[in-house]
Amino acid sequence: MAFIDDITIHAMAGRGGDGVVRWLHIKGHDKAGPAGGDGGRGGDVIIEGVRDLAALSNYQYEKKFRADDGDPGDGNNKKGKDGEDLILRVPVGTIVTNTTTKEAFEILHHGEQKVIFKGGNGGLGNPHFKGAVNQNPIQSTPGKNGGAGDIRFSLKIIADVGLVGFPNAGKSSLLNSLTRARSKVGGYPFTTLEPHLGDLYGYLVADIPGLIEGASTGRGLGSKFLRHIERTVLIAHLVSAEQEDIVGTYRAIRTELETFSPELMGKREIVVLSKTDLLTEEELAEKMAELKKASGAEVYPLSIIDDEILKNFTDSLVREIRDVRGD
Repeated sequence: MAFIDDITIHAMAGRGGDGVVRWLHIKGHDKAGPAGGDGGRGGDVIIEGVRDLAALSNYQYEKKFRADDGDPGDGNNKKGKDGEDLILRVPVGTIVTNTTTKEAFEILHHGEQKVIFKGGNGGLGNPHFKGAVNQNPIQSTPGKNGGAGDIRFSLKIIADVGLVGFPNAGKSSLLNSLTRARSKVGGYPFTTLEPHLGDLYGYLVADIPGLIEGASTGRGLGSKFLRHIERTVLIAHLVSAEQEDIVGTYRAIRTELETFSPELMGKREIVVLSKTDLLTEEELAEKMAELKKASGAEVYPLSIIDDEILKNFTDSLVREIRDVRGD
């Protein structure tokens, strides 16, 4: 199933049930008084947050949804049954926008619910119209329509760490090593076609699909996923030791981040020189120094096939996350 992070659907709240004209029937009396029940209320349209990144894919093919209508009233002043609410489940981190009014809200917690369209009120039965002059009213009112409109769901992943870098920088392999996630791994560009999340001691790590130069203006796959970096508290910028110009590679990605959103430049960043098993000790020291000078950030060596280096990096990453979060 394809990863969906931006989609528009149409939803309608339920219509209220009609009020009715009914009468009490007592032996010896044709009409002993009005007894028509009110209509039930229409169901609301409710947005609910879930911990499922793929939740928006449920709306890929079916685009129209409607809550249940309320039932009409009945005799003996019985109110009609209220309509069932329609619950639309979206991933935590989704921005929900009413495209007509432009009103928007965010779903930030699992189980959080917000009503976007209210169901229509039920109509009134004939007892509401009884008065001194009109003892046997034949009036009732119909139920009201519920709210309706187009809704846009736009997901921004909420993660503690966003792994960024050019394709084949080793982000998927790192995520898998850190969190036992199952991100695809391969020796070719654009292996990752959608973001993947993993849990690292209670912290969420997101593998953001590979960026290329021009991603912020629509080139490649990265432009679709750049917004997912906006909510991370820490950026881990991977630069592969395979790159001949590691400083140019580093700066190219930073340029894309800044072009997309200057605010990203204010986020805490660490730089990770990946695939260091390909380097000699002298080459490693030289490249580490170059990245440190170019970035001004902390630079960590990484080789996922070296258990000791991987453990040291994992411990350092957790410390960085705790520091920036203030844990």
